Amino acid sequence: MEQEMERRERGHGEEGEGGDEKWVHDSSVDYKGRVPPRASTGVWKAASFIITIELSERLSYFGLATDLFNYFSKVLNQDSKTAAKNVNYWIGVTTVMPLLGGFLADAYTGQFYTVLLSSIIYVMGLSLLTMSQFIPRLKPCSNRKHCGHPRKVHEVVFFLGMYCVSLGTGGHKPCLESFGADQFDDNHPVERKKKMSYFNWWNFALCCGLLAGVTVIVYVDEYVGWGASYLILTSCMAFTILTFYAGKRFYRYRLPEGSPLTPMLQVLVAAIAKRNLPYPSNPDLLYEVPKSHKSKGRLLCHTNKLRFLDKAAIIEDKESLQSVEKKQSPWRLATVTKVEEMKLVLNMIPIWFTTLTFGLCVAQATTFFIKQSDTMNLEIIKDVSIPSASIYSISAVGMIISVTIYEKILVPLLRRATGTERGIKILQRIGFGMIFSVLSMSTAALVERKRLRVAEEELTGGKTGPVSMSVLWLAPQYLILGFGDGFTLVGLQEYFYGQVPDSMRSLGIAFYLSVIGVGNFYSSLLITVVDHATEKSNGTSWFRKDLNKSRLDNFYWLLAAMSGLNLCVFVFLAKRYSYKSVEGRVVVADCEENGVS
Repeated sequence: MEQEMERRERGHGEEGEGGDEKWVHDSSVDYKGRVPPRASTGVWKAASFIITIELSERLSYFGLATDLFNYFSKVLNQDSKTAAKNVNYWIGVTTVMPLLGGFLADAYTGQFYTVLLSSIIYVMGLSLLTMSQFIPRLKPCSNRKHCGHPRKVHEVVFFLGMYCVSLGTGGHKPCLESFGADQFDDNHPVERKKKMSYFNWWNFALCCGLLAGVTVIVYVDEYVGWGASYLILTSCMAFTILTFYAGKRFYRYRLPEGSPLTPMLQVLVAAIAKRNLPYPSNPDLLYEVPKSHKSKGRLLCHTNKLRFLDKAAIIEDKESLQSVEKKQSPWRLATVTKVEEMKLVLNMIPIWFTTLTFGLCVAQATTFFIKQSDTMNLEIIKDVSIPSASIYSISAVGMIISVTIYEKILVPLLRRATGTERGIKILQRIGFGMIFSVLSMSTAALVERKRLRVAEEELTGGKTGPVSMSVLWLAPQYLILGFGDGFTLVGLQEYFYGQVPDSMRSLGIAFYLSVIGVGNFYSSLLITVVDHATEKSNGTSWFRKDLNKSRLDNFYWLLAAMSGLNLCVFVFLAKRYSYKSVEGRVVVADCEENGVS
């Protein structure tokens, strides 16, 4: 056994994931399930090529997203409410599209080629944005600083480019992160620990791209021109696609296994068909692939939740196992593992719903927070000002701080205290981060109330333009929200990657991204509802074209209250949650939570 573990650590294991899933080391081979030796430089070399293109993509995404509100307001001349909705729609589509990309990658195309194709579409979108700024007939208008009536052709090309970026992100985001995580073998103790660190350092690198996007790119937007920034983003993305492809020979590849939804539908059909059969006296009597047989994935332990689905694994006659396997259709008899995979997905639905409110709070950072900064004094020190959207960088700083503290200080302490590999459970990490969303919205409400008082005093005194209140007053709410991101968003990545069936890992990352996407749609819906409700009841909406006459402070208090109530529901669900339980490979009877206990 020790020799085998040594051989696997050097990268000479025959198969990834403990010898169960089909893996290959080079996408040019014939996909027979064999894995040639791992390069001596180890898993981090393969991961480095993957992280490089992620840096470029995050640079592009945040460079576009954080200043998009200003583009809609200053170039397309949209009012605050319309601009906020359009930003939410774009971010929503961009972060929901990965559900489609993740499904296609897991089922048919594989992660590598999905990333490659989607990255090309991404570059096409950035190229359209670049052309909309340089080709004379596609420019918004002759005046670069302000367009009273932008050309329709510009709007068409601009939105086409933006939604090409959304389409590219749909295949890029869910596959790239899961592809990087798949370079680490869960059943190899050294690589399993590296994978836990991988998600933290992935987000550290993500924040570096974010920082560059909201500082360098936004600065170029404001002081050089939108066209120059789009040209930079296009060039960076094109270069990193080549870098990603150059690492092709170092990667491990998990082969697509067909639609992951088909086995779930088979379990449901089989359970309904056998609904009248009695439960067996012992769960061990339920059907499972013998451990001596070659199986496509790791075997899961039986759990007592959602017992109705167990009926799909009931053997209807007393014939031999070999006879049952030959005669029974998968639409009539499912394995315990397939039943448990169905339970995993169903158990995730309530957790997904209770994280949407966090996504709703995150959505404010790229909309109303940015609009607030645009009305404030942008001078951070004497004669040194920053673009209004660059204040978003403080959120990235908060996330970097929290991820570093968690990885380097909290995890080692918690491991010693609890005696477990992870330290705390994933849902505990997510719930702890949700506390910061309540604090961030409460802080935002207090700061906005102060800004409104200052604005009222200065308007009464005859002052016009931005208020004298420094934009750095927004730093606490961004910093606190960044702390929350470091716990909740990173935790959600681990949760949706680790708790889905092994064949759905790209789709699992897409589920995480959909929290942000649906949160943005949720924000747009809430703005519409609150707008109508407040205008009908008070005669004045909380959202007016002039931010100094709006009541964003009340809106933030509403979000804080919603987040607090939602946190209570989340804690209730998390205490009763059953984590993915994988059968041990050495001791047959050993069933353990998959790195989450």
